[in-house]
Amino acid sequence: MLNSKTRRRSTALTLAITLAAGVGRTAWPYEVNDTLEISGILTSAAQCQQITRGAPHGTLCRGAVVFQPEITYNATKQDQFFAKLGFAAWNGLNPVSPFALAPWAADLAANVTHIGGSNRNNLLEAWYAHTFEFATANTVQITGGIIDPGVYVDQNAFANDEATQFMNEVFANAHNAVIPSYHWGGVLVWKVGNWALSGVGTSVPQNSDGYHFEWFAAQIDYKLQTTLGEGNYRLMSVRTSRSFLSPAPTVDPNASPVTDPPPASRQRRAGLALSCDQDLGKVVGVFLRVGWQTQHALVDYGAEYSGGFNFKGAGWGREHDTIGLAFAYLPGGNMDIARTDVFETYYRLAFNEHFALSADVQYMQDQYRSGGSTEGWIYGLRATAAF
Repeated sequence: MLNSKTRRRSTALTLAITLAAGVGRTAWPYEVNDTLEISGILTSAAQCQQITRGAPHGTLCRGAVVFQPEITYNATKQDQFFAKLGFAAWNGLNPVSPFALAPWAADLAANVTHIGGSNRNNLLEAWYAHTFEFATANTVQITGGIIDPGVYVDQNAFANDEATQFMNEVFANAHNAVIPSYHWGGVLVWKVGNWALSGVGTSVPQNSDGYHFEWFAAQIDYKLQTTLGEGNYRLMSVRTSRSFLSPAPTVDPNASPVTDPPPASRQRRAGLALSCDQDLGKVVGVFLRVGWQTQHALVDYGAEYSGGFNFKGAGWGREHDTIGLAFAYLPGGNMDIARTDVFETYYRLAFNEHFALSADVQYMQDQYRSGGSTEGWIYGLRATAAF
C-alpha cells in the first residue's frame, strides 16, 4: 500500500504528464505580435534509485515537476529583452541520493527559491541584449542583467539539456566549470564566420562555503562543416575570485599541539574545459567533454572525462525520436571521493514537435579514499512539453 505522501506525489506527476501532453498538442510558441513571443517548457519526472552497495541500501522513488515560461520582446532587429521564470514542485531524488552527482540537473524547488543565496525567488533570467552588425558574418552582441552563463559557454548539441537529453548533472555541463546560473552579470559574444569568442562575468551572493564570489569565463568556438554533417568545437577557461575554502594543512603528529590554529584560507577556483559535438551522417552523432581544474581550493573532482553517442530516429523510421548513450569518469580531487563513474542511456519518444516521453537509466558508482563505495541504478520516466 502507498502512503498518503507517496500517493500525492504519484497523483501530481500523473496530472503534470497529462497537462504536458495537452500543452504539447497546442500551437506554440505563441507570437502575440511581430515583436513579442511567449514560450517555455513544462517537465515532470519520476526516478527510482536502487542502491546495490553502500548505504542506504534498497529502493527509493521520488518525483518533481518543473515549469519555466519565457517572454521575448524584440524591440528592434538589434535590441532584445528577455525574461524567464522558474516554478517547481518537489526536489526529486536529488536531496536524498547518496551519490555525489545529482541524478537530475533540472531547476527543482530548492533551486528556484533564494537563488544562489539571494532573496530572489522564481525569476531566473531578465536581461537586455544589443547586437552590433559590422558585416554579414561579423557581429558583436552585448548582454546585461540576470543571466544564465550556461547559455553562452560549454554548449553541446547532444549533452546540454536535462529536459530533453541526459538527466544526470555530469552530462548537462562541465562539472569542473562551477557554472553559476541566474545571477547579475554581463556577456560579450563576437561572431566572425564560423568562429565565435565569448566572455561572461557574473556575481554570486553565496557559494557552498557561504562566501560571495565572482565568476568569469572565456570561450573560443569553431563550427566545422563537413560532408558528414556539422560539428562544434569549444575550448573554455573559467576562473573565480578568491572565495573558496582551501584544504586543511597537513598536521605533523609529532609536532607540538597548537592552541589556536590559523583559520582556513580562501582560494580561487580555475579550470579548462573542452566541449565537442560532431554529426557522423544523418543518424549518428558523437560528443566529448573533458575538463581539469586546479586544486588550491577544496574540490570534489580534479578532472572530468565524458563522452557518448546520439542516435536519431530517422535510422528506424521515427524521425523525431532520439537515443542517447554516455559514460563519464571523474577522478577525485582533494576531498574524500577517489573517483566516480557514471553511465546513462535514454530513449526519447516524440509524439510531435512539442511533446515527448523519455525512459532513462543511470548507473553510478562513487569510490572513497576512506574506503568503501556507493553504487546503484536509477530508473527514470520524464514527460516534456515545449511550448
